[in-house]
Amino acid sequence: MMNEATTQKPAAAHPRGKLAYASPATAPLVAGRRAFFKYRDLGVTAASNGRMRAQVTSAVDGMTKPTGWHYHVCESQFVYALTGWVDLEFEDGQTLRLRAGESLYIPGGMRHNEIRTSDALEILEVSVPADMGTVPCDPPEGWPQRA
Repeated sequence: MMNEATTQKPAAAHPRGKLAYASPATAPLVAGRRAFFKYRDLGVTAASNGRMRAQVTSAVDGMTKPTGWHYHVCESQFVYALTGWVDLEFEDGQTLRLRAGESLYIPGGMRHNEIRTSDALEILEVSVPADMGTVPCDPPEGWPQRA
């Protein structure tokens, strides 16, 4: 039996979003941060009124050199590897290879460097908010400067 409390929709603190459906045929390629990646927009930015972005990022031919140390101006970034792998290093001293089926949560402002990828890399990236800035920075003390 449903009562009034279970049938009422919660009040939204932000303007309510709308349903977004994306397929390979409807999700367009969009400009992104790196020339060696292709970015497919999944429609979440528009549907969430900019509160979240979801895209599929694919390597064109794999990375030829590291991205350089940087951080993102956002609340958070979530990455799920669909195919291939990407090697990353983080300001806390960790270096890891993210492989297909694995995920990674990166808090906003955490310095990191993408070192290399497989040629067939494909990842799902989600960021909050949608508008995520990228800021180059120096490597943490003790890390080598990669060319």
